[in-house]
Amino acid sequence: MIALKFASGHAVLAFVATLVLAAVLGAPLIALLRRLAYRQRAYEDAPATHQQKTGTPTMGGFLFVLAPLVVLAMTLGSPAAWIALACAVLVLGSGAIGFLDDLWAIRRGRNRGLGARIKFAATAVVGVAFLVLVAQTSNVYDGATPLLFIGRVPIWLWYALSLAVIVATTHAVNLTDGLDGLAAGTVVPPFAVLGFIGVRECIFDVFHVPIAEYVACLSAAAMLGAVLGFLIYNRHPAKIFMGDTGSLALGAALAGVAILTGAQLLLLLIGAVFVAETLSVIIQVTSFKRTGKRVFRMSPLHHHFELGGWSETKVTGRFWLASLVCSFIGFVIVVRA
Repeated sequence: MIALKFASGHAVLAFVATLVLAAVLGAPLIALLRRLAYRQRAYEDAPATHQQKTGTPTMGGFLFVLAPLVVLAMTLGSPAAWIALACAVLVLGSGAIGFLDDLWAIRRGRNRGLGARIKFAATAVVGVAFLVLVAQTSNVYDGATPLLFIGRVPIWLWYALSLAVIVATTHAVNLTDGLDGLAAGTVVPPFAVLGFIGVRECIFDVFHVPIAEYVACLSAAAMLGAVLGFLIYNRHPAKIFMGDTGSLALGAALAGVAILTGAQLLLLLIGAVFVAETLSVIIQVTSFKRTGKRVFRMSPLHHHFELGGWSETKVTGRFWLASLVCSFIGFVIVVRA
């Protein structure tokens, strides 16, 4: 099919481009961050094994900026350029918030960056900008818009649900970024499933490529390439951390692709690891405030397993596996739907 070959071919090109760029630019970026003294400082209350991470360059998430820029470059001059621009606003805007958070923490000499409320509010503003741009680009969103498994829903519900997905996913990925390669590796299976959904939509139209889904599969492929290229340097023992610069951008990209494919609700399943990490923090804080007792040894959840005796690589590997299993279940559901 013409549309399918067109979309899948471009997706492969986007993946290869960002993978090569991230792999090549990773080493110079590490050197630059070292010269600028943009280095991570381990949290005072983190497990003792984390103290050796102090001094590792951070803000490696700059490599994730490659993904939306590559997609934007590939779509310039086409009807898809506007949605690609919307994705760039979402990812780059969220990354910029993370950069300010990282920079503030470094300059203050401790891990105290922007306040949580400020980061939530700022990501919400960026999310609204993304949604407005997307909603004005295609008549698919004229009055009602489709959600996977449900069908068309009122535009106000689409706005509310999508904004909640952006804010929640962005900060859930941020919470998960606590071990070498953890967040980066965990996000790979969900991106693969969402990319498949985007490509699959092209099967239903032989000659025309659905614009939103086309940009979604390009974005998923490009982000996969950037993440895998980053993992070359972020796998244990990490030579660089993504920082909030990367985790906020990564979470925003995941949410954006889910929205473009109408898979906001599916994200609860394929992103179950991020959901669990977030719930562990909510449960821990609520329990301690109300009863003075902790449910977990430490939150987010990956620290609970660390303090239980698991090695860092074991925790990371198990979380990757959990993400793969949940994403595979989501994939099966999508195929059979």
